[in-house]
Amino acid sequence: MTETPVTDLFIIGGGINGCGIARDAAGRGLSVALAEMNDLASATSSASTKLFHGGLRYLEYFEFRLVREALIEREVLLKAMPHISWPMRFVLPFHKDMRFDSETPTSKLLTTVMPWMKGRRPAWLIRLGLFLYDSLGKRGILPGTAKLDLAADPAGRPLKDKFRTAFEYSDCWIEDARLVVLNARDAETRGAQILTRTKVLSAERHADHWVITLQDQATGGTHQRRARMLINAGGPWVADVLHQKLGQNSRENVRLVRGSHIVVPKMFDHGRCYFFQGTDGRIIFAIPYEEDFTLIGTTDADHPDPDTAPECTAAEQDYLIDFASGYFNQTLKREDIVWTYSGVRPLYDDGASSATAATREYVLTLDQAQAPLLNVFGGKITTYRKLAEAALAKIGEVFPKLPGDWTAGVALPGGDFAVTDAETLRSRLAADYPFLTPYWTRRLIRAYGTEAREILGDAKSTADLGQDFGATITAQELDWAVTREWVRTGEDYLWRRTKLGLRLDEAQRGAVDAYIQGKAAQLAA
Repeated sequence: MTETPVTDLFIIGGGINGCGIARDAAGRGLSVALAEMNDLASATSSASTKLFHGGLRYLEYFEFRLVREALIEREVLLKAMPHISWPMRFVLPFHKDMRFDSETPTSKLLTTVMPWMKGRRPAWLIRLGLFLYDSLGKRGILPGTAKLDLAADPAGRPLKDKFRTAFEYSDCWIEDARLVVLNARDAETRGAQILTRTKVLSAERHADHWVITLQDQATGGTHQRRARMLINAGGPWVADVLHQKLGQNSRENVRLVRGSHIVVPKMFDHGRCYFFQGTDGRIIFAIPYEEDFTLIGTTDADHPDPDTAPECTAAEQDYLIDFASGYFNQTLKREDIVWTYSGVRPLYDDGASSATAATREYVLTLDQAQAPLLNVFGGKITTYRKLAEAALAKIGEVFPKLPGDWTAGVALPGGDFAVTDAETLRSRLAADYPFLTPYWTRRLIRAYGTEAREILGDAKSTADLGQDFGATITAQELDWAVTREWVRTGEDYLWRRTKLGLRLDEAQRGAVDAYIQGKAAQLAA
C-alpha cells in the first residue's frame, strides 16, 4: 500500500450531505477527499420525491425552525440552480373526511380541546397552516397561497366530483441526483478529490490524524489515505460506519424509513402538482414527471437495515394506488405502473412512535477525543446547504481560521442564468441548433443549463453527435457523462443522471450500458 499526503478532511459518503460539505469546505480552502462506495447519489439522494419544500405537514409536529429554514432555502437554491430546479404550484383538495395522523402534537392537542372533531383536519386549520407557510419564510419569486373553485379550475377536471374546493401554494421541483453530481463537480473544480466506487474498509484513529483504508470496487485493490479530520456522511450507513468501520462507541443512531414511489402514465394535462390527504392522516403527492408520466408517493415504513435493498413492496404499491384512486376520476391498477423506486431516509432516531412522526431535523456530533470525527445524522434535501454550513461551523472548531459562509446564491455548474431566463435559454439553443426537437431542447437545458452548448459543441446535425441510442441520447452526451460526471454504467446514466430509462426498451438500455462501459474502460487504461 502506498501512502498519500495528509488531507484536511476525508468525507465518507457521496450523497447530497457528503457532496454538499465537500463543496463548501473546498470553497473555503480546505483540502478535501470524498469516497463513495457506489455511484454518486446511488441511495437516498436519488430516491426522493424530487421537491425543495418547506414541509407543510411538519407544522403539525411543531417543527417550526425546520420549516422556516427550509422555506427560506427554497429560493436561495432556486437561484443557484434554475436548470435543475423550478417553481411548482401544489393543489390541496379539501373535503370533510380529512384526518390527522393521530401521533402529531397538533392532533393530540385539538382532540383534547375539541373531542367532537374526532381527529379531523378542518379547513380553518389548513388555512392557518398555509398562512404560516407563506409567512415563516421569505418569498421573492414564489407566489403565495390561493383558494380554488375546482368546478371552474382545470385542476378540478381529473378529480372526483366530491372535491369542490382546493388551496394552492408554492414549492419547487429538484432533480435530486443531478443536484448531488453538480455539487461534486463544483467541489472537484475547487480542488476536492471525488473517489467513486471506492469503499472504506476501515479507519484507524491516531492523536492527530486518521489512516483510512480504501478498496477500489472495480479492481479490488486497496490503498490508504490520511486525513486530519474524518466526516461520516454515510446516510443510511452512518451508524454502520461509526460502529463497524471506525470502531467508535456511540449511542447516536438513525431510524431507517423507507419511502416508495410509483410512476404511471400521465394522468392530467396541466403542470401543477397535487397534495392529497388520506383518511389515515398521511399525505402523498401526484406530480407531473418527465413530461409523459405522473409520479405518486411517498410511503413511510420502517426499514430493517441499510444493506437490505429498498423495494416498493406490493403492499406499498396497492396503498399508493388506492390512495390516489380515492382522488382521481381514473381508477389506477397495478398494471398501470411503469416503474417504481424506493429509498431509505436515515432520520435521526428521536424515539418517535412511528416512521411518519420521526423528526426530519439533522444532528451533527463532533468528537475530538483524538483526531476529530464529525458524524452527520438525518437531514433533508431542501436543507442540505444549511447542513453543510452547520458542518463547516463544527469543522471551524478544528480549523479556526476558515473563511465564512459563501455558498448562498453561488451557481452550480450550468446554473449561471436567472430563473426568469430559462425560456430565453431554450429559445436560443433551439435557434443555434435547429436539428434539436422541442423535447430534446427542453431536456438538455433542464439537465445541463448553459453547459448544454459544451455538449453539443460545433454540431450541425444529429450525425455530428455520434451514435444515436434513441430517446435523444447520443454518443457525444454519453462521452460527457463518463468524462465529466463519473458515469460508469448504463444505470448511472439512465436512472440517476437522467430518467431516460423510462423511454428505452431493454435492447436500447443494453446498448447504452455497453457503450458507457467501453468508454469508461478506455478512460481507465
